[in-house]
Amino acid sequence: MQHWNFSRRLKEEIKKLIRKFYKEIMNVKLRLTVLSFLQFFVWGAWLITIGVYWFGTKNWGGEEFGKVFATLGIASIIMPALTGIIADRWMNAEKLFGILHILYGVTLFFLPSITTPENFFWVMLIAMMFYMPTISLSNSIAYYVLKNNNYDVVKVFPPIRVWGTIGFIAAMWITNLTGNKASGNQFYIAAVIAIILGIYSFSLPKCPPQNLIPANATLSEKLGLNAFSLFKDYKMALFFFFSMFLGAALQLTNMYGDTFLSDFGKIPEYAESFVVKRSTLIMSISQISETLFILAIPFFLSKYGIKNVMLISMLAWVLRFGLFAYGVPVGFGLGLIVLSCIVYGMAFDFFNISGSLFVETTTDFKIRSSAQGLFMMMTNGFGAIAGSLVSGWLIQEFFTQPNGDKMWHEIWLVFAGYALVIAVLFAIMFKHKHNPEEIAAVKH
Repeated sequence: MQHWNFSRRLKEEIKKLIRKFYKEIMNVKLRLTVLSFLQFFVWGAWLITIGVYWFGTKNWGGEEFGKVFATLGIASIIMPALTGIIADRWMNAEKLFGILHILYGVTLFFLPSITTPENFFWVMLIAMMFYMPTISLSNSIAYYVLKNNNYDVVKVFPPIRVWGTIGFIAAMWITNLTGNKASGNQFYIAAVIAIILGIYSFSLPKCPPQNLIPANATLSEKLGLNAFSLFKDYKMALFFFFSMFLGAALQLTNMYGDTFLSDFGKIPEYAESFVVKRSTLIMSISQISETLFILAIPFFLSKYGIKNVMLISMLAWVLRFGLFAYGVPVGFGLGLIVLSCIVYGMAFDFFNISGSLFVETTTDFKIRSSAQGLFMMMTNGFGAIAGSLVSGWLIQEFFTQPNGDKMWHEIWLVFAGYALVIAVLFAIMFKHKHNPEEIAAVKH
């Protein structure tokens, strides 16, 4: 009898543990954290290291590389609006998200077997058409699920989103530590995880179409193009053009940072250095810095205002490129490389977040969402395309030696000069009065 009672109690305890475990697994915050982590993992696995594969393994040219990176911008212009309409009218957001990730993963499987840069461009374009809209979709899913479960989005979402950056860093580390930063295996890593993420997304809480866009809305309204009327305003037009120029700067560091560090391996005295062997780990300091500088933004905004914070960002880009120009893998030069990576967090976050706040505080609420979309289109769309194509052409024509080696010192100085010109022009031309109450009134 005693034995029977013990067995029954044991079974009950096991059932309790299973129920507790299931409850934890089904916790929406945990599930959205996994979503955020994997969302950026499947990008970080190759985005920073593709240059090493392109120039070091394939020995393809800089101009073609610029075209490949431009696919991110092309996809960012075309796809988010289209998928947004689909998710709003016809398909659950989590299902659309899952399908896109599976298609993205399947497409990535083809990249390692491609033998020409032309074919690589087209396959990468298809992959980006599937991936880029999932960034906004992942945010939409998180917002809907949190609100539907009575969570405070303002408090709960940022810690969830931080895990996206952690996922990006983890992917960079895995690609490097497994010896795949110069290998096509980086695409296989991303592909497998993307398919897993796609399947996983079907288990998420349902996010049905909201039908937020009126059926009688014009095509311009459906695509968010009505925000282009903001270009009639001189200050807004300036802001969007400078957004494009800063978006171009971002692409430069994504495209060439890891390749620059890896190329030190061609110099015998640096060939066995930690920087060369673990270049992706060094570059990940940039993403770590990004997560830390986010915390400093409220202080800088309240003290210096939106314009000055954006200007600080531009000057940080000057330092980012300038420090790279004089960096080497050992001694004082190593310190310059690390400092450049730390400065990246300020360069990236300060403009993106303060720019978003500028749009939020200066546009009519009727077109505010479209205006935010336009801001992203100018930075990640047109800016990415311009930065990728122009930098690829410049490097190929003027900064590549006959043997294929890159003139990195000169390249980074030109990029630093570009950022400095943008900063000076912005300081002179862009007029905006600091209003602390205006910033404090914005709810996120």
